[in-house]
Amino acid sequence: MRIRVLGGDGGESLHSRMTCLLVNETVALDAGSLTQGLSIQEQRQVRSIVLTHSHMDHTNSLPFFIENVFGQTNRPVEIHASAATIYAIRKYLFNNEVWPDFSRLPNHLLPSVRFEELATEVTKVIEGVRFTPIAVDHVVPTFGFLIEQGDSAVLWSSDTGPTQRFWEVANETPHLKAVFIETSFDNSMQRVADISKHLTPQTLASELAKLERQVPIYLHHLKPPYVEQIRQEVASLGRPEVGFVEQGRTYEFG
Repeated sequence: MRIRVLGGDGGESLHSRMTCLLVNETVALDAGSLTQGLSIQEQRQVRSIVLTHSHMDHTNSLPFFIENVFGQTNRPVEIHASAATIYAIRKYLFNNEVWPDFSRLPNHLLPSVRFEELATEVTKVIEGVRFTPIAVDHVVPTFGFLIEQGDSAVLWSSDTGPTQRFWEVANETPHLKAVFIETSFDNSMQRVADISKHLTPQTLASELAKLERQVPIYLHHLKPPYVEQIRQEVASLGRPEVGFVEQGRTYEFG
């Protein structure tokens, strides 16, 4: 299983702030920077998009992606998300006011987009990869995902504050290779992190105490103003298994 980071690491460029992963070249996990991170030809290979939640840094490039591949594929692009996220996308984005409703273009019988609802902890096989949605604790309904192919599994948190079930799943998964977890603010912003339901290095440390095995931990979703301070505070935790997601890198899990 290959996971390529297109955005969401918290670096200096604009699209690094917009979360998007590419799984095995054909499935996008979130669409914050899908069009910025891929050529048009590469975009045409993406058959499905899995959304964690409705916030703009995770859906920003979705309208432009659909326009870029319109008429260039022989089947609709499938957008997999929770009922709440699908509702938000259809009401506020593909509503014929902000952007065309591509679920009815070119017509309702041959749409360019098809929405597929995901249910909590019900596994869906998408392009040969198993995605299991895990509810995490954010200000809007949000999924993390257990992503599995063959004997490899990784956990992706998406945006979350302190949560419980995510770590239970980590401890129950026999072939877990890595955990990707957000850390958005430094410790001085703890109150803001708590209100917005994100993590800081000190709440990250509390979360990692729930993990009962030793696997690599990759941090993502660092807010740009706090990147350097977050890195310093994470280093002070003295956890050699904890690192940072690198934009443009492809992670191989075999």
